[in-house]
Amino acid sequence: MTESRSDPAADLIFVPNAAAIAREAGARLREFFAQGVETEYKGDVDLVTVADRTVEKLIRTRLSETFPDHGIYGEEGTRDRLDQEFRWYVDPLDGTTNFAHGIPHFCVSLGLEQRAPDLAPEQDGLIVAGVIYDPLLDELFCAERGRGATLNGRPIRASKVPHLAESLVATGFPSRKRHDNPNVHFYHEFTLRSHGVRRAGSAALDLAYVASGRFEAFWEFNLNPWDTAAGILLVEEAGGRISDFAGGPFKLDSREVLASNGLIHDELVGLFKDLFAGRDISPIPSPREFAEKRAARAEKVR
Repeated sequence: MTESRSDPAADLIFVPNAAAIAREAGARLREFFAQGVETEYKGDVDLVTVADRTVEKLIRTRLSETFPDHGIYGEEGTRDRLDQEFRWYVDPLDGTTNFAHGIPHFCVSLGLEQRAPDLAPEQDGLIVAGVIYDPLLDELFCAERGRGATLNGRPIRASKVPHLAESLVATGFPSRKRHDNPNVHFYHEFTLRSHGVRRAGSAALDLAYVASGRFEAFWEFNLNPWDTAAGILLVEEAGGRISDFAGGPFKLDSREVLASNGLIHDELVGLFKDLFAGRDISPIPSPREFAEKRAARAEKVR
């Protein structure tokens, strides 16, 4: 959802230049996607393409030109100036599997962390800017801390849906060790207890969709900083909430991310706690029982 506000780009420090870089990178991805690219494996099952590497090199060059004192931490191996106060987390192509199979759902993600000089290596700094660009839909999601979040220049807000049963939520699954990942169990329970679960294949876009009110929530295991840095700021600046599955502070290397519109967050955390503990959870209401509960809530609001 969007809302009107005068000049949302006023006083932005990092986003204008980062957005231009993301658009240029996205244009290269469109070219690669149109012509088709060969894929290879960088692990047992993790795909990588020439587009990933070429676009990361482009982003690395442009960020170094634009922000010469900033560090860069990229998915495809870039590790430049990581001792600097500012560090960009770069995913040149989030949704590589979609891209490689010709599915038009992928993006460029750039998140900027500010790190105090005395910060320990294992501690997170403050995410101060984020840009996520979907080049096929030409959708540019941007945020700077304290300045709100936008989609193509228009302010966005997380949704106002107050209950999981009425929510559309999203998740993802790892490309490796799926047999060791418990998410299928959670996927099953959340599918039964929500309006639906989507698994679209780009964590960065899933987070952007929570920020813009398209999804009410997103969760996933074992993501990396370049997957989440931009998206978590978008969610926070759009009025949503970010945590780990227990409701504690989110960490870039925590391997757990739970993002929501804020209104259903406690309900989600409670469900996670029950599922992890193996406790019996409340029975799923029938359609008739759900309709009666919804009508009762509506009556109470009047």
